Amino acid sequence: MSYQTIAPAEALAAAESGRGILLDVRTPGEFREVHALGAILIPLDVLSRQRVEAALGSNPGPVHLLCASGIRAVKAAAQLQSAGLDNLRVIEGGTQAWSAAGLPVLRGRKTLSIERQVRIGAGLLVLTGVSLGWFLHPGFFILAAFVGAGLVFAGVTDICGLAIFLALAPWNRSGKEFRSDPP
Repeated sequence: MSYQTIAPAEALAAAESGRGILLDVRTPGEFREVHALGAILIPLDVLSRQRVEAALGSNPGPVHLLCASGIRAVKAAAQLQSAGLDNLRVIEGGTQAWSAAGLPVLRGRKTLSIERQVRIGAGLLVLTGVSLGWFLHPGFFILAAFVGAGLVFAGVTDICGLAIFLALAPWNRSGKEFRSDPP
């Protein structure tokens, strides 16, 4: 895979000068909480070449990809590259680094990140499996073992089925793409 990485300040300068766009691939809930000023939201689960080309419009510049920390942006770059797009740049450190650098962001209401939702969900499933296994029937211990196996798989492959499922939940979707414009 060949994509470039770029520092947040460099991406801001390029976008402000009309050379490219800022494309956020997080969930709508994460985007509403905090996002780079001027970023366009296209969540990773609905990301496509056609949507990116529509967002670019007549702007021939690079697509500056960002997420929370950079992991999903790298996945987005791979997905877009395999769809035939080039001139992709992953913003180093994502929105966290952008905000830490003091670059302009818009803040909305606080929301639970997908990562926190996964931790809560996995913890509840393990607790439920162990409790039911202890008090009702030992067969329920299988639930806790299944969740543990899923966490190991997610750690090894960086693919989390529970995160994919939670990203589709109604509270994590807006049903539309939107652009962040200056206030």
